[in-house]
Amino acid sequence: MEDTEDQLDEPPKKKSKLPLIVGLVLALAGGGGGFYAVSSGLILGGGSTEDHAHEQEDREVKDMPDVAFVPIEPLVISVGGKDVSHLRFRAQLEVRSAYREEVEKLMPRVVDVLNSYLRAVAVEDLSNNSALVRLRAQMLRRVQVVTGGDRVNDLLIMEFVLN
Repeated sequence: MEDTEDQLDEPPKKKSKLPLIVGLVLALAGGGGGFYAVSSGLILGGGSTEDHAHEQEDREVKDMPDVAFVPIEPLVISVGGKDVSHLRFRAQLEVRSAYREEVEKLMPRVVDVLNSYLRAVAVEDLSNNSALVRLRAQMLRRVQVVTGGDRVNDLLIMEFVLN
């Protein structure tokens, strides 16, 4: 019985604080490392404020290109063999400002070449989802041949409806 009485009189042994201290040091080191990684751009693609300021200056300095848009009169084209459908087409040509009047003078030829090309296209080609990209490239090439040289930069399709 004396052994149990001795154990009761002695204070219990204190737990070591070493794991608590080690955990605190590791947490501070991890937090500091994380802050450095994010602020330096190693994580999440951040960057210094100087880089961001230079990017904004670069965007502000560039001028708008010197272009004009020449509208093509809307076309309604009957397509198809047995089942006749109608294609409603409207577009604009992106040209350099210096060539605007020249391209406007050639507009009847442009309309003719687009009308001829779109009449020859099969209805299946028009209804395909990826066909518009191919058709646009074909039409642009034909317009560039008609207008000559580098007068036309792009063909912008404003309306393309198959009924």
